Amino acid sequence: MSGNFYCEGVDKAPQRSLFHALGMTKEEMERPLVGIVSSYNEIVPGHMNIDKIVDAVKMGVAMAGGTPVVFPAIAVCDGIAMGHKGMKYSLVTRDLIADSTECMALAHHFDALVMIPNCDKNVPGLLMAAARVNVPTVFVSGGPMLAGHVKGKKTSLSSMFEAVGSYAAGKFTMEDVEEFENNACPTCGSCSGMYTANSMNCLTEVLGMGLKGNGTIPAVYSERIKLAKQAGMAVMDMYRKNIRPRDIMTADAFENALTADMALGCSTNSMLHLPAIANECGIKIDLDMVNKISARTPNICHLAPAGHAYMEDLNEAGGIYAVLNELTKKNLLHTDVMTVTGKTMAENIKGCINKNTDIIRPIDQPYSETGGIAVLKGNLAPDRCVVKRSAVAKEMLVHKGPAKVFNSEEEAIAAITGGKIVKGDVPVTAVWLSSAMKDLPAARVCVRCCPRPLPSQAWVWTRTLPSSQTAVSPVRLVAQPSVTFLRRLSTAAPSPMYRTAISSPSTSRTTASSWRSLTRSWQSGKRPPRSWSRKTSPAI
Repeated sequence: MSGNFYCEGVDKAPQRSLFHALGMTKEEMERPLVGIVSSYNEIVPGHMNIDKIVDAVKMGVAMAGGTPVVFPAIAVCDGIAMGHKGMKYSLVTRDLIADSTECMALAHHFDALVMIPNCDKNVPGLLMAAARVNVPTVFVSGGPMLAGHVKGKKTSLSSMFEAVGSYAAGKFTMEDVEEFENNACPTCGSCSGMYTANSMNCLTEVLGMGLKGNGTIPAVYSERIKLAKQAGMAVMDMYRKNIRPRDIMTADAFENALTADMALGCSTNSMLHLPAIANECGIKIDLDMVNKISARTPNICHLAPAGHAYMEDLNEAGGIYAVLNELTKKNLLHTDVMTVTGKTMAENIKGCINKNTDIIRPIDQPYSETGGIAVLKGNLAPDRCVVKRSAVAKEMLVHKGPAKVFNSEEEAIAAITGGKIVKGDVPVTAVWLSSAMKDLPAARVCVRCCPRPLPSQAWVWTRTLPSSQTAVSPVRLVAQPSVTFLRRLSTAAPSPMYRTAISSPSTSRTTASSWRSLTRSWQSGKRPPRSWSRKTSPAI
């Protein structure tokens, strides 16, 4: 095995003197230099255990003949940042993480990298960096949180938001809320449902950039420490074989990721992140191809918030490899793609069976014949939007009711919690953007506006509006069982974070005429009409 860039030559003696200052021995300097990108911090629950993962990775690298060196990456907890100005800073960290990791890796001429992310923007940011740097790289995440247990039922962070709404609706006492507060999120790890963090960690596994169990082994299991050691050893094997991220993250690999996305019912944020990662690999993901893949891919998993199963249940059912094996039964995957194991996907998933058909439905008995995500297009979203249709309730497809308009998220929250929103209402929050704001961190995500116990048929629509021509599509639509969010992303901004949320979940096209007068009011800068209706057709 060849040594690192700095190990030979008198011209590298000044750099070696600095390695001596780090306490490195000559033997360490003669080995490949492996950067361990640690996302550890003490503010994100999904990252508080990463120090232990880092130690295990370092051991694996050293056992396999490398010299591990740790450097940091930042991470934001979207749950803690939610509902205040902190959410304006979440998505932009993805590019900060990619840029800073690229800088560190290339400035110090690492021979290989092990990325240790876990939560929302941290995972795609490091995948983007891996594609840019393109040295042998393995991912091992911090792992998902275990589900909580309250009143005899499993819970997650979304259960906590619902508890707050139930309190506002007079259905819960403060003691009930405190019980949820103390038990909904019981361990370290990324939140226990198929939210953005776990979606991206699972898709990392599908892309071939993580080992088996990367997305599903719970954070508190000792099995994750073993996985981390294996990741450290695996990167040294990649180094010897010269297997690099762009050898793995090919067009076929991204098509596999989109297919698994549909089968799993992943977060619609994957539609933000997969194209960005692919772009770093020189590959274009067109939203039009998403519906084509969705049309042929059955949705076979319903994890929270779409259902009542959690990441630990998916892990026990066989994990991502069992899901991939189900998909191969209909020849939906390119199984000849390379992975970080040095083997193809077909070799990796061989023998990985579905151990629980209640958690992973058989491919011929799916929840739906089409995928968990759909791309929509209409007059409100001329450049398309995205909906998590696996989480959409049928009764939400058609609605007519009065619009109640607010000028800020805070006003909307106050009205909801104050009981001013009644059955049938359509709360609307306008977030006005000027051309001067287009380079600023974008409008926050308005999930906190919508605790589930809103009155039946009361939907929230937050619309990010331009006062000039700066805010354009594409758009993102996210559904939860009682409310649905559509987020419009400004392509004019440096980060795709200008967002809009729309009231109705839909798995099909909108009827343009249903929205036209409302849309024109927004475009003209006028308040929307007090009543509007929306209908959908049954097919995309």
